[in-house]
Amino acid sequence: MNDGYGGTILKIDLTTLNIEKIPMPKNLKHNFLGGNGFGIKYLYDLLPAGIDPLSPANVLIFAVGPATGTLIPTASRFAVVTKSPLTGLFIDSYAGGHWGSELKYAGYDAIVITGRAPHPVYLYINNDHVELKEATHLWGKTTYATEEIIRKDLQNHELKVAVIGPAGENKVKMASILAGTRVAARGGVGAVMGSKNLKAIAVRGTRGVKVADPEGLINFFREYMAKFKANPLTGKDRPRYGTTGGPANNNVLGILGTRNWQKETFEYATDISGPKIIDEEGRLIRSTACLACPLNCGKVLQGKLKDQEIINEGPDYETLYSFGSMCEVNSFDFILAADRLCDEYGLDTISTGVTIAFAMECFEKGLITAQDTGGLKITFGDPEIILTLIEQIAYRKGFGEILAEGSKRVSQIIGRGTEQYAMQVKGLEPAGHSARGLKGMALGYATSNRGGSHLDYRPVVERSGKADRFSPEGKGKIVKENQDMSTIGDSLVICRFTEPVFGFFLGKPYVDIVNLTTGRNLDLVELRLIAERIYTLERLFNVREGVTRAQDTLPQRFLQEPIPGGPSRGCVVRLEELRQMLDEYYQARGWDVKTGIPTKETLEKLGLE
Repeated sequence: MNDGYGGTILKIDLTTLNIEKIPMPKNLKHNFLGGNGFGIKYLYDLLPAGIDPLSPANVLIFAVGPATGTLIPTASRFAVVTKSPLTGLFIDSYAGGHWGSELKYAGYDAIVITGRAPHPVYLYINNDHVELKEATHLWGKTTYATEEIIRKDLQNHELKVAVIGPAGENKVKMASILAGTRVAARGGVGAVMGSKNLKAIAVRGTRGVKVADPEGLINFFREYMAKFKANPLTGKDRPRYGTTGGPANNNVLGILGTRNWQKETFEYATDISGPKIIDEEGRLIRSTACLACPLNCGKVLQGKLKDQEIINEGPDYETLYSFGSMCEVNSFDFILAADRLCDEYGLDTISTGVTIAFAMECFEKGLITAQDTGGLKITFGDPEIILTLIEQIAYRKGFGEILAEGSKRVSQIIGRGTEQYAMQVKGLEPAGHSARGLKGMALGYATSNRGGSHLDYRPVVERSGKADRFSPEGKGKIVKENQDMSTIGDSLVICRFTEPVFGFFLGKPYVDIVNLTTGRNLDLVELRLIAERIYTLERLFNVREGVTRAQDTLPQRFLQEPIPGGPSRGCVVRLEELRQMLDEYYQARGWDVKTGIPTKETLEKLGLE
């Protein structure tokens, strides 16, 4: 059909090595659109409460949406949905590049994976041909090496490969999945893949994608490509710097997480930011873009460490934050090396860096000792120790065996009062966006179904001046409506960097994308209902795992310690402010204000009863 979908769902039972193809259920695409919507529907229906995320019973879903592989700017992404081993809750993680489009071109909208293979395998998809292949020779290999070996083995250099590294094999709870140079990083999705003895998914598709209104889509493409080029952020800043300008930009506002969020200004922020590393130091080799994307935000950068040249795509803002300001490291060369190691081993740079920063603070305070670390001195400003710990984490060696569990679990294992310094929300380490200096971000972190994620509610809403960043007033409604936009974006599946042009809230561009690709005739009200249905089902999954209003909270530091200096000096999230925002948010969502659980009336409205 000409509706933007491939039309087939792949179901893989790794325990029996059985492969099944099923036609796309009509009510699935009608009610859940694609991407994260498909993911949460399968996850909720197939996974009972209380299942160990690293057991064979967990479900791992790769999904694309109706826009994937089309001309829609940035529509090349894919979703990975599962129960997180880091949080024990719902997680969806995303990557760009070309893998998602390739899956669509092969004719598939989702891969639903259950069980555990009796030995290491990888999944090979070439249009109709789907096969599980032996991967024992790949086990232990790094991500980039594995990708190259698979292409040589299959004699096909057009393959797009999603792969785990040693961290995923060792079930590190912050392990990622790499697709080319793009990463589905958050929540330990790579550990779930490793727990299933699944090393990689290699895809080749040649069928393209058929949409309902090709001419209308071409006109949409032309109109919005012009807008992307004319916009200062998407037409100039992103293509020039990617997100590397972030440390300096946030530092100017006094909202750059520094020294495990003890501070929010970093003396050396400009040294690790785009204008310095790209314009002054000339480290840029080339820019890269995902399929159908005008932003060219990927930056292949070069450095040198101990006379050894380092080249990697990245680091992006979140990595400059996590290994830079959070650990008080001002050497770009070391941050680039850390980023490269994380990509090779398959590690989420946010959780890895934030967990190391947490260990640094606890070591500084004497709560973690050299006896705990195997003699290592873990101190702020020491880049060498970061590289050592990354390797230990990936291979679960030495102190890395504990750090591989993530900040929350580390604090529970060690105790001694370390819990108050573990920067995590529902078990997920926060991204580099201030909860204290951006009040909406505080509520966004607290209510994100993922945990400490910046991709449900977006910090750009307040940074752009669309809302007062210092005030809690009206934030419940704003956060809910911005989350609705993010939810639809993740079901189509498109990138957040379209926000300056498509808008921070659901509007005509999103309606047009759905209707032009699928042939439906949705209006904004109907599209918002789909967003609410998806986000509420994610919440129901977490409720089933024990989440209530009590878990919609923030690290103690954000609630009790004002920012000590800089332009946002004195900012803190007072408990009464958080309570006020939560009340308004639950009302906007149709969730019970006392419990944070969706009401019966809301479930009936959304067809989730």
